[in-house]
Amino acid sequence: MKQIIDHIVSTRNLTLEQLAGLMATEDQEVVGYLFHQSHQLAQRIYGNKIFIRGLIEISNHCKNDCLYCGIRRSRTDVHRYRLSKEDILQCCQQGYSLGFRTFVLQGGEDGWFTDERMCDIVAAIRQQFPDCAITLSLGERSRESYQRLFDAGANRYLLRHETADPKHYSRLHPDDMSYDNRMHCLHDLKEIGYQVGCGFMVGSPFQTVENLFQDLQFIRSFQPQMVGIGPFIPASGTPFADRPSGTVDATLRLLALIRLLHPQVLLPATTALGTLHPQGRELGILAGANVIMPNLSPAAQRADYSIYDNKLSTGSEAAETVNDTRYRLGKLGVEVPADRGDYPG
Repeated sequence: MKQIIDHIVSTRNLTLEQLAGLMATEDQEVVGYLFHQSHQLAQRIYGNKIFIRGLIEISNHCKNDCLYCGIRRSRTDVHRYRLSKEDILQCCQQGYSLGFRTFVLQGGEDGWFTDERMCDIVAAIRQQFPDCAITLSLGERSRESYQRLFDAGANRYLLRHETADPKHYSRLHPDDMSYDNRMHCLHDLKEIGYQVGCGFMVGSPFQTVENLFQDLQFIRSFQPQMVGIGPFIPASGTPFADRPSGTVDATLRLLALIRLLHPQVLLPATTALGTLHPQGRELGILAGANVIMPNLSPAAQRADYSIYDNKLSTGSEAAETVNDTRYRLGKLGVEVPADRGDYPG
């Protein structure tokens, strides 16, 4: 099976049968070889750098009712909040002093954050921190909205495609959400000029190896600058609350395969990995990831952004412990510079 991995390295492609074999194999020598090849490839492109992004969760209000999400509209037991412009700028100031040069503003699809309000916030961050990248992750908006935010100073946009199979998409989302619109948004973002991130949950309900193959083929064709994947973790108060979590092992294998298929991609070791395993981020990096996103949100609100149960926001996931994170990652032979960490080119 090592020959299959070598074939993927040389061709940047794989078949459904090869994917199924690599996901199912219990040969740990093969799995270790997969991770080694991926980690080595990441280091050839990015050196030994791991890039940090300061995550600011600006709102847990959301108009959508996605079946898997802990802040879905129909949940009445969630303590809702919104950060003010001043709150967000204070988070950025704290992050800048800690060495962060990318800020990620993430939230539910909250209509209170109109184009006018969001453009004002983005422009203020751009003015105060001109050497920083601004990433937005605010869900589906109109092309005009994306253009206005880009013109205000946003550089990047994260929008998980969730699945590249329309039927699977319909089983994860309510009827008023559309697979076609999600894909349309991703293509709009890329055409406007954003560095674009897509991604999916590993082990989401009803997911098959065929779905995963479609996801990988979509990533190969779309060529996003970023891909965010993490294990599915169920959230209380949702239709999928009793579903099993995805696994760390499957997530690591897919991280490695994404790196081999799309070598230059910026690939986070996500909070969900750290939630399921105490060394989740380190394992992700050794499997080919090269981004981590510690939480810069105000401490009082972190627990309220509960998109899944037991989501980490303290300890090594907290931005204020970034120096400890640098020390821990240094043991892996990598460094965490004060760097925007842009996609090559």
